[in-house]
Amino acid sequence: MNFLDTTSTVAISLYALLSTAYKSMQAVYSQPAFDSSASERPVGFDELPSVDVIVPCFNEDPGTLSQCLASIADQQYAGEMRVYVVDDGSGNRDALRSVHETFARDPRFDIIVLPQNVGKRKAQIAAIRRSHGDLVLNVDSDTILASDVITKLVPKMQDPAVGAAMGQLTASNRSDSWLTRLIDMEYWLACNEERAAQARFGAVMCCCGPCAMYRRSALVMLLDQYESQYFRGKPSDFGEDRHLTILMLKAGFRTEYVPSAIAATVVPNKLGPYLRQQLRWARSTFRDTLLGLRLLPGLNRFLTLDVVGQNLGPLLLALSVLTGLAQLALTGTVPWWTALMIVTMTMVRCTVVAFRARQLRFLGFSLHTFINIFLLLPLKAYALCTLSNSDWLSRSSAGSSSKKAAEQAPVQRPATELRTTECSAHATPLRRLNLARDSSRLVTSDCICSDE
Repeated sequence: MNFLDTTSTVAISLYALLSTAYKSMQAVYSQPAFDSSASERPVGFDELPSVDVIVPCFNEDPGTLSQCLASIADQQYAGEMRVYVVDDGSGNRDALRSVHETFARDPRFDIIVLPQNVGKRKAQIAAIRRSHGDLVLNVDSDTILASDVITKLVPKMQDPAVGAAMGQLTASNRSDSWLTRLIDMEYWLACNEERAAQARFGAVMCCCGPCAMYRRSALVMLLDQYESQYFRGKPSDFGEDRHLTILMLKAGFRTEYVPSAIAATVVPNKLGPYLRQQLRWARSTFRDTLLGLRLLPGLNRFLTLDVVGQNLGPLLLALSVLTGLAQLALTGTVPWWTALMIVTMTMVRCTVVAFRARQLRFLGFSLHTFINIFLLLPLKAYALCTLSNSDWLSRSSAGSSSKKAAEQAPVQRPATELRTTECSAHATPLRRLNLARDSSRLVTSDCICSDE
């Protein structure tokens, strides 16, 4: 057995042991310890807390933004709710004007228009400093909420020790392409295995941006740290969700996951935008993992294994694949053990997930292995070597990854005709928006976001 074959065999064997250990524990801990839907009443509050919903948007497609805001306006929450839509210097503001005007007729909505693009983080902060609710719900502008999302998230915040809680994410455009179908399954795994297992110990490591609720008192305390994130002396203006979650954990708050709070978000339907998104996320993960390492001694040992497995595992897999390919190129011999281990682990994992989710489509998730090995692993290696690069990579694009371009004609329908789509086959159906037609109060305003 030559050196390359030995290296590949040892690396894939270590990867198999590490991955099996933490994935098995993850599958066990992700099972609900109790019926999370049993308590819908926020007993930790004397009365229903007020909720501020913050929606930063930049060059969003008018139709996509309309659906997002319609789903928020349609929330079945008995407490006070206010919505702050922050236009972050969009270049397609003329196309968005009718959307702004439509929702400005609802007295619950404030439309904040920033004169220039300052980034998602500062757009959020502009609204946070303007609002005053007990709880803050961050929602991405390409996300559609089920009508009971706020009702499902609020009870989790009844414990004063909980600083943040996130809902379950699905892909609203799942049927667009083979890639969106894979991403939707990837989201299911990230939410219902990874986040669900971490939530067992009150330490979800990343409350995702499309649907994350925060306790205002905790948020205000951490706002300056959140605004002034630096890496190697340079401002870091992406990875907001993970960084804010880590700050919550460092401050001693619990972070939770609520699987019944469903949010459907637009995902990339082509490889180019998907890989740029993954590069941005990889840099953010590596940066905040370094910050989060200090938390691990005070957390459950499973969380340490989870963090180590998610960061060391891909390196072992990459080493095994690289040496295996080198062996094939230089000696003409196939690294059978490496190939057999990868195929076996993929099939076992997909079969177990298909059984857990009771959906045969997860057998097709085995295709994601090819993307992971030949695209994502090299991309993560590049991300690790370029951690200081803070380019957003997609902020200059006019619109999100939805089918419609941002420069298309704006939505001209009246508010009562706006419709939403379903989150998924198992999600709570979204009702139609029903804004008061006779409301004439315009609350659109301009706000200059400062760097204070």
